[in-house]
Amino acid sequence: MTETAPQSAAARRILLGKVGLAATDAVILVTLGLFTLLALAFRESVQDWSLLVAKNLGVSIAVLASANFAPRIRAPSGRFLLRTATVTLSFAYLFEAVAGLQLVLHGRFLDDVVLAFEERLFGVQPTVWLEPFIRPPLTEWLMFCYVVYLPLYPVLCAILWVRRGEAAVEEYFFILGLTNVLCDVGFILFPVAGPLYWIPGRYSAPLDGGVFTWAGELIRSRAHFAGGSIPSPHAAVATVMWVMTWKHYRPAFWALSPVILSLYVSTFYCRYHYVTDLVVGIATAALAALVAPPLLRVWDRLAGGHGVTK
Repeated sequence: MTETAPQSAAARRILLGKVGLAATDAVILVTLGLFTLLALAFRESVQDWSLLVAKNLGVSIAVLASANFAPRIRAPSGRFLLRTATVTLSFAYLFEAVAGLQLVLHGRFLDDVVLAFEERLFGVQPTVWLEPFIRPPLTEWLMFCYVVYLPLYPVLCAILWVRRGEAAVEEYFFILGLTNVLCDVGFILFPVAGPLYWIPGRYSAPLDGGVFTWAGELIRSRAHFAGGSIPSPHAAVATVMWVMTWKHYRPAFWALSPVILSLYVSTFYCRYHYVTDLVVGIATAALAALVAPPLLRVWDRLAGGHGVTK
């Protein structure tokens, strides 16, 4: 590592029994607990609620086991790989777990509200209005930006770890955790199915392209589900990535700028989201970045008396 950051509050750990938990671990475990309570409280309307509870318990145990085992790994690279895998897979699981909880409050998707709002605001539905501008090269570029978001998760972790040390990576994880959780809660508070689930008949122009368009459609068909739309997790997490590179490694910020800006457009051009989802996603990331410092100060005070710093 060429530089190291001072020990940060996000990297401090509070002992839970003999297991040292970082702030991000707490975010993950609390969210799993919340999802479990919702599944139990609304079990009549949550499909396979008992399986969801069991899976939540299993992931919680895995997070605790990883937190317990990681300090025993002497090689920093080994600790980094385990930590990155644990956190990123936990975030992915939370996105999957919220799918069955989206309608527990409203009982239906609220796309009609978003459509009415956007048509009053713009005079058109932007995702449909864009159809005359769809071209295969543009589609391929925007699909590339949408798909590259997935490998950027661990790649940016590695860049931060090499350039700024483990403390910077933990700060990144914590803000990502808050952002992901805010998005997941948003799916429940205001469930939106998404354009291709709600208004598929309004699209006539195909999204043709190359390998990245194929990959994007594969992700849509295999990993996506109706909902998970507002706030846009892609826009929210991409914003966190952009902010963290600005703070810790400016060359990566400038290199990512055209990709992030294009990713914003891709969310509604490629019909994954409405424009409203994009705007709320960016605002969600801004909120997470704003509340993270005071939350970490509280965590630091708690860790100061009863925690460990490894």
